[in-house]
Amino acid sequence: MKSYELLYFMAPTSDDEVRTAVSSRIESTLSAAGGTVDNVEEWGKRKLAYEVDGLAEGDYVLVDFHADPAHIAELDRVLRITDAVKRHMIVSRTDRD
Repeated sequence: MKSYELLYFMAPTSDDEVRTAVSSRIESTLSAAGGTVDNVEEWGKRKLAYEVDGLAEGDYVLVDFHADPAHIAELDRVLRITDAVKRHMIVSRTDRD
């Protein structure tokens, strides 16, 4: 399994139920593929460089995890169809393998 980092943001007006639902959906997608979540950091509200869907700020979350490279496409698909997640980026971390 390889080490990855996922950074995503949601609308700052999202309530705690939505944040919890997105987090549990990510964890369940990873665990179904045999991956593990190592660390979750909530960065909070940050100003965006440009407006995304009419938002000037985003509520950022950073997730460190280990997963099989073949299952990253499924996680990417799940994040794309999750309406609460406005943007996301998955990066391989070779320094943590």
